Amino acid sequence: MSAQGDGDADQGAVTLGPQTEAIITVTIGATVPTGFEHTAADEVKEKIGVEARISRDRGRIYFQITTDQLFQVHLLRSVDNLFVVVDEYEHYQFKDTKEETLLDLQQLASKLPWTNALEVWKLNNSLKKKRSRRKGGNGTKVKPDSEAMDAGMAEAEQQQPPQPLSSESQAKEESTPELETIAQEPEESAPEAKLIKFRVTCSRAGDKHSFSSNEAARDFGGAVQEFFQWKADMTKFDIEVLLNIHNQEVVIGIALTEESLHRRTITHFGPTTLRSTLCYGMLRLCKPQASDIILDPMCGTGAIPLEGALEFHNSFYIAGDNNDMAVSRTLNNICHIQKRREDKGSVPGLRIDTVQWDLCHLPVRTSSVDIIVTDMPFGKRMGSKKKNWDLYPSCLREMARVCRPGSGKAVLLTQDKKCFSKALSRMGGLWRKLHTVWVNVGGLHAAVYLLKRTGAMFGQTPEDVHEPQGMANTPEDEK
Repeated sequence: MSAQGDGDADQGAVTLGPQTEAIITVTIGATVPTGFEHTAADEVKEKIGVEARISRDRGRIYFQITTDQLFQVHLLRSVDNLFVVVDEYEHYQFKDTKEETLLDLQQLASKLPWTNALEVWKLNNSLKKKRSRRKGGNGTKVKPDSEAMDAGMAEAEQQQPPQPLSSESQAKEESTPELETIAQEPEESAPEAKLIKFRVTCSRAGDKHSFSSNEAARDFGGAVQEFFQWKADMTKFDIEVLLNIHNQEVVIGIALTEESLHRRTITHFGPTTLRSTLCYGMLRLCKPQASDIILDPMCGTGAIPLEGALEFHNSFYIAGDNNDMAVSRTLNNICHIQKRREDKGSVPGLRIDTVQWDLCHLPVRTSSVDIIVTDMPFGKRMGSKKKNWDLYPSCLREMARVCRPGSGKAVLLTQDKKCFSKALSRMGGLWRKLHTVWVNVGGLHAAVYLLKRTGAMFGQTPEDVHEPQGMANTPEDEK
């Protein structure tokens, strides 16, 4: 960490010239699905060979690379957005009043060591073979887990709002972070032939700040504009400067991704499509091995099996759903990925198949599946909380039937934690809970459960007795 005000800043305007060939070391920041920070850190260690530091602000990791490793960073499957760190302050001393604090942020812009970060930004641009141009106000997508946003401001995909802590009581006490962007136009344009356009996005969390995100972005952005003589543009910007404030921690960075990487495998979306980065985290929890048969009995748009077939390609994936529209979307996504791989010269085939079926009566042989990974109905957009009291015990029982005793695993995502815990307690002879990861899904506090199939043979435990539909105890019955 650097001390406040350290570093030599660049002098004069920076143009879009060719990047230098010198190898420099920089810090890269990445936003990741909350709860899977350690999973992302493990992937960084495995694929890049460096240790990652997990931020106290949930959903972010930081790691150092040299510029010749930049292309490897874009191959990470667990990160949503990437940015290069200009400078960071672990204990930034904010002034007592709002006016003094905003003035201090204005002065900070001219003291930052911008040089290396801008060189990485230029190099990053040269690595993009096809750089999509943002079109008007639709250049960035609104993330489902963002809660606070001005109607006139475009959200920064590069930001992952701080998420609740690992208990629901703590989640209620957390303050909602604000995301704002500056809407400031320069008074006069610089006379350069190729003027850089920029915007500043501020992400702030904490209840002890005397200023808002909009005020911080406005004043800091104005100082950046004055220092570099760049032009402010909210939609068709070349550079996005990030100002991340979490309590006393302040990180200034430059975005390296134009939009979140979590949409990389899906083109046909459904109402409950999971982020690809979250799918990767769930798959990595169960550690797929070569020749494993992996089942997603509630596949939706096929996000989980598609991510697995692309990353853990030595396994075979079966995707199924009872909804014909979901099966159709999955097939369309598979065809899109296969065509894209064929266009790039890769082998187009994927080890994945799709079936329409009844979840509680799977056309799968007993004890034939190694791993089950699925997103269970939350009872919000799909199904209902009342139906889950019948569905969850039935599907856990059927999953136990098809899963291999003693070695099989299941990774299940749900927000209906009370219903799931009750259903799991009734399946004690068939499933054993190994680990729980608390995650944020579209603003909902959910959980990913890692289960291990016990060695008991299906048909020889009390849990195998199937209760008729509608006979399972509901909360009203218990009362």
